[in-house]
Amino acid sequence: MKIVLVGYMGSGKTTVGKLLAKNKNLNFIDLDEYIEESEGKTIPEIFEQKGEIYFRKKEFHYLQEVLLHKDNVVLSTGGGTPCYAGNMEVMLSATENVFYIKVGISELVSRLSLEKEHRPLIKNISDKEMPEFIGKHMFERSYFYTKAHHTINVHNNTVSEVVESISDVLV
Repeated sequence: MKIVLVGYMGSGKTTVGKLLAKNKNLNFIDLDEYIEESEGKTIPEIFEQKGEIYFRKKEFHYLQEVLLHKDNVVLSTGGGTPCYAGNMEVMLSATENVFYIKVGISELVSRLSLEKEHRPLIKNISDKEMPEFIGKHMFERSYFYTKAHHTINVHNNTVSEVVESISDVLV
């Protein structure tokens, strides 16, 4: 079984993915961590030293590697992963269990305002500008996210409730 989680940063893909993997006795892989381990550099270092184009090529490579060679896995992707290099099509063809973890803008703002220092994309965005920034990104990315086989709407649900919602519709 392969389960792939997509969604905006702060939507809880990693947290949900870890609990889902534990409950289903599957392996858990965070794609960003997998890339960092494989490259021997952090994502910010890769961006800084080699640029975004290099990163996106590697992201595509490692996404394929995980989906082709790993079984019984829950894969949490980066927020931008579905939007580049045909990645969403790769995910959709690898499994019927691609889930979009959909979180509202106001809830994302609340979650991400607490994590700004650890999120290079929003580190320098003021709290006042955050809703517009996230809203614009969500609009741009929703085309890709909504291609997922399943959408899980999160409205202040607990992690366990989100995991249960996913479990209920697994193929």
